[in-house]
Order: sequence, then C-alpha cells, then structure tokens
Amino acid sequence: MIETLQSIVQKVNRARNLDNVLSIIVHEVRKAMEVDVASVYLTDFERKQHVLMLTEGLDVKDMDAIRLDEGEGLIGLVARRAEPVNLDEAQNHPRYKLFKGIGAEELHAFLGVPIIYQRDVLGVLVVQCCRESAFSEGDVAFMVTLAAQLAGAIAHAEARGQGNSIQKIKSATTELFIKGVPGAPGVGIGTAMVLAQEADISLVPDRQVDDIDEEVFRYQDALAQVVKEIDDMKEALGEQLDEESRVLFDAYALLVNSDSIVENVIGKIRQGNWAEGGLRDVIQGTVQKFADMDDPYLRERADDIQDIGQRILQKLVDKDKKERKYPRRTVLVGENISATDLAEAPTKNIVAVVSTRGSSSSHAAILARGMGIPTVMGAEDLDLSESDGLEFIVDGYLGRIYIESSASVRQEYSRLAQEDTQLSRELNSLRKLPAQTPDGTTIPLYVNTGLMADITPSKKSGAEGVGLYRTEFPFMIRDRFPGEEEQRHIYRQTLKAFIPRPVTLRTLDIGGDKALPYFPIEEENPFLGWRGIRVTLDHRDIFLTQIRAMLRAASGLDNLNILLPMISDLGELEEAIFLIDQVFAEMQDDGEEVSWPKIGAMIEVPSAVYQAEEMAQRVDFLSIGTNDLTQYLLAVDRNNSRVAKLYDSLHPAVLRAIHQVVEAGHKYGRPVGVCGEIAGDPAAAILLLGMGVDNLSMTVAGLPRIKWVIRSFSQRDARIMLTRALQFTSAAAIREYLNSALEGAGLGGLLRAGK
Repeated sequence: MIETLQSIVQKVNRARNLDNVLSIIVHEVRKAMEVDVASVYLTDFERKQHVLMLTEGLDVKDMDAIRLDEGEGLIGLVARRAEPVNLDEAQNHPRYKLFKGIGAEELHAFLGVPIIYQRDVLGVLVVQCCRESAFSEGDVAFMVTLAAQLAGAIAHAEARGQGNSIQKIKSATTELFIKGVPGAPGVGIGTAMVLAQEADISLVPDRQVDDIDEEVFRYQDALAQVVKEIDDMKEALGEQLDEESRVLFDAYALLVNSDSIVENVIGKIRQGNWAEGGLRDVIQGTVQKFADMDDPYLRERADDIQDIGQRILQKLVDKDKKERKYPRRTVLVGENISATDLAEAPTKNIVAVVSTRGSSSSHAAILARGMGIPTVMGAEDLDLSESDGLEFIVDGYLGRIYIESSASVRQEYSRLAQEDTQLSRELNSLRKLPAQTPDGTTIPLYVNTGLMADITPSKKSGAEGVGLYRTEFPFMIRDRFPGEEEQRHIYRQTLKAFIPRPVTLRTLDIGGDKALPYFPIEEENPFLGWRGIRVTLDHRDIFLTQIRAMLRAASGLDNLNILLPMISDLGELEEAIFLIDQVFAEMQDDGEEVSWPKIGAMIEVPSAVYQAEEMAQRVDFLSIGTNDLTQYLLAVDRNNSRVAKLYDSLHPAVLRAIHQVVEAGHKYGRPVGVCGEIAGDPAAAILLLGMGVDNLSMTVAGLPRIKWVIRSFSQRDARIMLTRALQFTSAAAIREYLNSALEGAGLGGLLRAGK
C-alpha cells in the first residue's frame, strides 16, 4: 500500500491543474482499494453546499446537479465533524440521502474523509462498496493521507481560479485573489518580475524572449560551463579515483550533452520560451520518464538528470542575474525574496514585493517597510511559473494579490493608491513637530537602518537618531569580511550625519535567516543555533575588529551607542563588555582619541526577559527586539508562512514580557527602547506609550505614522487602554480593540488602503 500511495502522490504532484488531480485521485483510489465507487465532493462556501465534482462507478449525467446543503447527508456529516465516517451499512444511517437513478441503491459500505486545508473543510473524498462490512483502519489511513495531498491542490487551484471544477463552486462575479501575509503597507500596481533565486527547476517561470539566437547561445554557454566543471572535478580528484569512478564522471558529461536533452531544450527556445523555461520542461519530462521505469538502476538515473538540470539552471540564473532588466513599474516576485534582492534592485523601479515564503517579520519585509514598498509575504498559492510579465495589484494592508484583475478592481485600487500617496504627503507635514502626546509626554522616535541610502531620508523624516543600525548589511553585500578601515568609514558616515543625535550600532548579528555567502552556517535549526553574539564571541577577531572600527568612527563625535544582540546569558553580556573595555584600553595606550560609548543589551530571548533586572545593572540601556522575542515566546518560526498567522507581537504573553522588561529597566534608572517591528505598528504604539517605553525605533516609512498616533493619544488614555488590552486573552481581540480605537480617533488610514 505504501508503494501505491507514493505512486499516486507522485502523479498528483505532476498534475498541471485541479481537474487532472481529481481525475487521478478518483481513478487510482478506486483501483487501489478495489471499491465499486470513488467520488470527490468540493465545498461551495458561497452557496453553503457540497458539490459532486467527479465520480467513478456511479451513473451521473449531470454532476453539478448533485448538491448537498451544509450538514445534509453523510457528506455533510463528514464535513461538519471534520473527521472520517466509516459505515458498514450506510443506508441504515439516519443522515443517509439517496440520489435515485445513478446506481447507488446497491451500495452499502461507506467511507468518507474530510479534505482539510488550514482548518477549513474544502470537500470530502468518498469510497463505497456493495459489500456490507466497514473499511479497515489501513483503508482509513490511506484515504486520510490522500485527502491531505488533495487539500493543498484544491487550495492552490481555488486561489488561482484554475480548472472547470473550481468554476462550479465559484460565482462568476467573484474577484479571485491570492492571499498572503501583510508585509509592508501600501498599494502597488505593476508588472511581475519573477526572480529565480536558487537553482530550483520547479520554480522557473515561463518568459517570452525576442532574441532567440541569443537565448540559444546562453543555453549552450551554460552547457559548456557545466561540462568544464565536471572535467575539473574529475581532474581535481585525479589519482584518488579508480577506473570505474572515472567512467562515472564521463557518463555524467555525456548526459549533460545528451542530444535528446540539448536538442529538445533548443526546440523549446525556438518556440519562444527563454532558456530556463525550456530547460525546465525538458528536464522534468525526462526525469519523469526515468522515474516511471521498472528497472531500479534506470529509475535512479532520474536523480542524475535532475542534478544536471539544476547545474545548468544555476549557470543560467547567474548570468541572468547580471543581465537582469527591470520593467518601469516592477513587482518583484519570488519564492523567498531576500534583503539582498531588494538592495540590488533599482529602487525607483520597484512598486511592490511578493514572496511565496516568509512572514511580516522576515528581513525582506522589514527592509521593504523601511523603503516604503508595499509587500505581501507567504503567498503560498502563487504559481511562480505562470506569473512573470503579468499585471499584479499588491495590497500590502490586507496581504492580497490580484492578477490580471478586472477593470473595476484596477480602477478602485488606483484610487486607493492615490489616497495613500495623499495621506503620506499630509503625514510628512508632521516631520518637524515633536512626537508629543496631548498631555505633554515626548517619545523620541528613532530609525532602524543599515543602508547608506537611508541616511538622507531618515534625516528628512524627522528622526531623532538611529535606534538600530544593522551592521550586518555591509557584511552581506560583500564577498568577504570588510576590514577595519572599511567598517570605520561606513560607521563614521552615519554617526557624523546624525550628530549630535544618538546612533546605536548593533554588533554583527548573523545566523538564523541572515547568512553571509562567504561564511556559511549550516544548521538544522538555525534560529536556535549559532547566531548573534554567540558567533562573534566565538570569533573574537571579528568582534574586536568591529568594536575598534566603531570606536574610531566615533572619535570626536560622542554620539555612539553599542548594542549587543542575542544576549541570553549574563556571562555573554559580561564577556562582551570586557572585550569592549579591552579594545578601549588598548586604543588609549596607543594614544588614540577615544570616548567610552553607551552600551546596551538587546532583549530578544525569553531568558533575557527574566534576567532583565540583572542586565539593567550592567548596561546603560535596554533595547527590546520584539521580532525574535515574539518568535521565541510563541514558538513560531517567523519565516514559516504556514504558521505566520500565529505570529503576532500583540499576543498577551509578548505584551506582558515587554512590560516586564520596561519595569525592570526603570527600576534601575535605565531607559528602555523598542527597536522591533512592533514599534512601527500603529496599534501597538498605543500600548508601548502606555507602558512608558522611553523611545521607539522603526523604519523611515513608519515614523510619520507613529508620530501621528502619539500626537493623537494622551499617555493617560494609553495607560487605561493598556490595562484593558491586557485583560484580553488573544492577539486578535487586542488588535480589534486597538484598531477600533484608531478608527475612532480618525486614524483609519493607517490600517487600510485609502484615507
């Protein structure tokens, strides 16, 4: 049964649309389980009905006529219970409903399993037999597994509106959209440009080309590079290889140059597709042919073909990256858009960003917010292979993507985008005004940055300093560690630009989802692994060089703060301060002009929350990094789109942790700031004001929005609202309460598109 299941799953994964998936499932299930009838019902949520989509074994002339209201019949029972129903004599069940004239009268045994996707029952998979005995536990397990496979295919097809099956359960007037996670607010309308970031052949989009001869040359050049690579590997291993192993390398080279592959790819290019798209079609087709073979040796060659395709693709991707041309209004689209992708793109061309992976706290989303680019993350249902060149409307407020939408939708979003622009202009009028509450409390607003390009916009925004300078960005855009003088120059520019306002430089914070290409960290669970201060304390040379560069950069300016990331233990904090003191003393001994900086600890792991008082006694300030703190407190990977809806910094546990840190810092007279993304959340800003947070640091784009909130709510009212909010038991309830307050204060434009 396991082999049968694997075979069906492989066929489902290869299917191009939902109609094919349903056909495969129904046919294969009926054959594998040796049943008389196999059927699939899908849920029509608009009409609240379950509709027969496909059946084998029943004589149904008009399947669309077989509809059961919500809760009706055994199908409705399975859907309502959201669990399997297994009966030996279905006709004796009080919920049984007989459709006459389709051959169901002789059926007795019934097994129905729900098709569930992210807690919603999308339909029911059913098998029926003439025998009068219930199905076995193994049969139930088999069906449940297949239903889980079917669920993803249905959800993706619904999101895209693909296939006749979907049209039966969707109103003709329904405007379809892809749902993701809001990443950065705003509305962007433009042409999708899909980035093939990694050599993953399944993610390659179709793309039409004008210069076919140039495209053929690109492909042949990539082939030549791969053949040379294989020859170089064989040569490098030299005498270490026996004759048999050397023959394997030769066979590999022959596969790369296989006429059936080379000519077929060129044929695809001649039809107008780019090299990557042609390669994808040919490699996937060839892989499948080998995978379907009975001979085990030949089946294993499928992996070789796949690897060859990946290698050729990587060469094509590398070249395409160098020659990439961006449309005038580009919506940057990819499986996992990175901060580097954004940094490399011409900002003036980018109107929106869409990533099929990640959440609102992914670093790409954080950077996009800083750049004021509307972003949707975690859009899992987006088909990258068919998106390139299409018109996208990106709603960063609701996390929606409309593709090739109707004229009415485009007109409405164009209007909302204009209103957004108008609101931004109005908010810019606040830049010279203080972030002061109506009852006289002033909250300094700082910016989070890491790019030199942010300096001028940050100063123009009215920022009162830099609350978080991510020093890893200069490390990430190089192919080696930057030297001390390079770092000093970068830090000096930022410190000098903001003098006398404070600038907080965070020491190198790599690991997790921030990797350096020249310093790879391979871990099974990187967010709980070697990252932040753990890396730099283990590599003291990196830490000492960076501290020395910071102190030299601050010479004569006296506005440097140093922030230590990922502190989870007092020992780490004390060791880091000791090393800073060591560098300071050495520079003094060398006669250099140097001033002792303010040193802060970043509170972003639960252990630091519970030791905040002890840490406050050892540093000059505390800075709460709510992105990771939320992730660790809620046990939610902030880059995992499957659990992205569980990630919310307004969770009561997170709010209580922040409040506890603020009280711990104030107990010892230490200022406590918030530099996580919650600082730029209009709803959260009210609660942070009520907690008595001393400063907030956020993206440039978020600063005028938060200033508007602070100038609209008194601290007294914010404290009352904090007390009320902490009585709620869920993040959703807290957010609804705060959003209602923002709407009531006339600040609804901060929550949705338009004013």
